[in-house]
Amino acid sequence: MKTVSPIKKLSVLGLGSISMNVIDVVERNPRKFRIVALASLNEVELMEQQALKLRPEAVSLSVPAAANELENRLRKRKETRGIKVHYGSEGLMKIATHETAGTVVTAVVGSVGLLPTLGAIKAGKNVAVANKETLVCAGSIIMPAVKRHGVTLMPIDSEHSAIFQCLNGERRKDLKKIIITCSGGPFWTTDEEKMNHATKEEALNHPTWKMGGKITIDSATLMNKGLEVIEAHWLYDVPYNQIKVTIHPQSIDHSMVEFCDGSVIVQRGVHDMRVPILYALSYPSRLNAEEYAFLGIPIQDSQDGEEMTLNFMKPDMKKFPCLAYAYEAGVKDGTMPAVMNAANEVAVAEFFLKNRCSFGDIARVVRKTMDDHTLMMNPGLGNILSADKWAREHARSILDVVETDGSWKNIR
Repeated sequence: MKTVSPIKKLSVLGLGSISMNVIDVVERNPRKFRIVALASLNEVELMEQQALKLRPEAVSLSVPAAANELENRLRKRKETRGIKVHYGSEGLMKIATHETAGTVVTAVVGSVGLLPTLGAIKAGKNVAVANKETLVCAGSIIMPAVKRHGVTLMPIDSEHSAIFQCLNGERRKDLKKIIITCSGGPFWTTDEEKMNHATKEEALNHPTWKMGGKITIDSATLMNKGLEVIEAHWLYDVPYNQIKVTIHPQSIDHSMVEFCDGSVIVQRGVHDMRVPILYALSYPSRLNAEEYAFLGIPIQDSQDGEEMTLNFMKPDMKKFPCLAYAYEAGVKDGTMPAVMNAANEVAVAEFFLKNRCSFGDIARVVRKTMDDHTLMMNPGLGNILSADKWAREHARSILDVVETDGSWKNIR
């Protein structure tokens, strides 16, 4: 009989804020977890540091030049000389399907996570998913693959971790409504006109969470919440009219589930991504909270006499149209979610974060790209990838004109 190692071996895709929190959790629990494979973009120095610290069996970077430089650096050290270095999309897939890993953490940003996530599932790996775009673009392909290959897909997002915990042990037929909470980002009290001309620095100033640039901007437009709505549809097999969003600025209640008898179960916790990461990696067990200093109780001690007020408000779909567009794309289904997501990725990562378009242009180009798309229903993987490519090219062409002209007057 094959002996199962007591240490859970992980492959981690990405070296952004989520992955760094994963690494922190692993380092706090060396007898529980080990990272055996690691992939990122082209951060040679950061990957070298992590390789020296974590001693993975394999690593990968996006381009050959960066991978070659990394390999040369690792070969100079005796302790890292045996680490295999890969590159490109093939390298990312090798990390996702690494032989000794039992669980793959997908924390890359954007639809680039789709193929390696699917590859990990087909290789029989359990997946801890922080990459929203994979389910947004191809939930109809990913979820059947999870079932077919008998693996577990655990959400890392705080909201979906909360929903998972609220539903755990409950009968799905008793579910009435999923309520996803949302901090509202930096602009929920800002005038709409002022918001649409906000600077990059203002949009990146999230009031509660510390995250990467792209997801922080998505939080400011509420597109992030829209992506989570589509995720919830696929993760929990719930129709869109049973998925609601509420603004909750304190970010203490991470989501809630309402049942047919009127009961509402809420998952409450500190706004620290290490908490849902720890849950996803240790499930179905829970590790003893006394071992982790970062796990606090987000309720004021009754002895200090202070009160905590929790607010919940309906989001303004007119002010934050990206949330409405996500609902629309999800309901239309087919290739529309992939198109919406691709246009948003281009607008945020390639234009707004590089000061090439205004904050308001993000929603405008998403709307225009969706309007110009010819919807295909029941798409295969190739159709989804083609729609993604078309949407990126179309959004770029629109924003290139807007950037040159300084207005939308020549966009038809």
